[in-house]
Amino acid sequence: MNGNFDINRRSFMKSGLAAVAVASGGMQLALTPGAKAAGKVVIQYDWLMSNGQIGDIAAVANGYFKDAGLEVEFSPGGPNASTVPPVISGAAQLGQFSETPQLFAARASGVPVKIIACGFRTGPYALTSKASNPIKGVADLKGKKIGIQPTARFVMDEILAKNGISASDVTVINVGFDKGPLVRGDVDAIGGWITNTQALSVVGDDRIDLLVRDLGLNSYADVYFATDAAIEKDPGTLVKFIGAVAKGWGWVHANPQEAVKKMVAAYPEMDLGWEEKTVNLVLKLSFDGATAKDGWGTFDPASIEEQLALLDKVGQYPNGRPKAADVYTTKILELSAADRPKLDAPAA
Repeated sequence: MNGNFDINRRSFMKSGLAAVAVASGGMQLALTPGAKAAGKVVIQYDWLMSNGQIGDIAAVANGYFKDAGLEVEFSPGGPNASTVPPVISGAAQLGQFSETPQLFAARASGVPVKIIACGFRTGPYALTSKASNPIKGVADLKGKKIGIQPTARFVMDEILAKNGISASDVTVINVGFDKGPLVRGDVDAIGGWITNTQALSVVGDDRIDLLVRDLGLNSYADVYFATDAAIEKDPGTLVKFIGAVAKGWGWVHANPQEAVKKMVAAYPEMDLGWEEKTVNLVLKLSFDGATAKDGWGTFDPASIEEQLALLDKVGQYPNGRPKAADVYTTKILELSAADRPKLDAPAA
């Protein structure tokens, strides 16, 4: 998860995979002498490598980038890293934001970037509460104390605006990234990404995780983006990249436990046991009825418009909200359609 919401990510570690070489900037796929390279492609991630990138890691481990003729380097982010500048400068050919609002804000500030694919069909941000004092829906929010990281305060504003709840009906308390305030009873619920299952375990197995989607908010996460210029001048490279990553995610869907082992081999600081418990949740966030129809990575332009309108309503764009057509393109998805697997969420 992005540091804007939850900082329980693992540090970048040296890969143990035979197909991987570690360069100073991140994880690099080493091409064999006979491979036809189209040039190095660097992707700048918003945060440290984690289970949200398991399909990307599988694309390296299984040689899908190499098959596409690409030499790819993963450049992890982190609490002190910047996601946009390397992409704008051309040091990275594309990037990945944790969630759609970050890209909208960049575009509203005049940064010429667009969404090209979305790895998670829904943002994993959720309000977690205890079973002894559960928050299971919108009606349960009134009169409660909600712990939210300051940079995610707008999420709570969106929830209230979407559901017609007065700000005076909910007490919002600034918290950090650990779950201590909820465990101690300082708050009735606390925000964070549900894919951080190890961090959430301190609350108990009977905890209630209520996704913001179930509170009326549409969002996409693990958002792949590129500059307007890259989309216009070199769509072929982006198409090859998204096609290879999509194959990686398709392979994870079919081989989740093997995929976890490969991920942890590449990034040994991840905990194998916890990631084995989490992978099916990750896949349920990545695949649904829309991906079964239109393929992994798809997104709905109408949802983008709705997200922009709600963020504008809560005052996120004082200088004017960006136009929907300026924050996304379906061009790369259309051109990579043949390589993007059409799969639904895995069975429970």
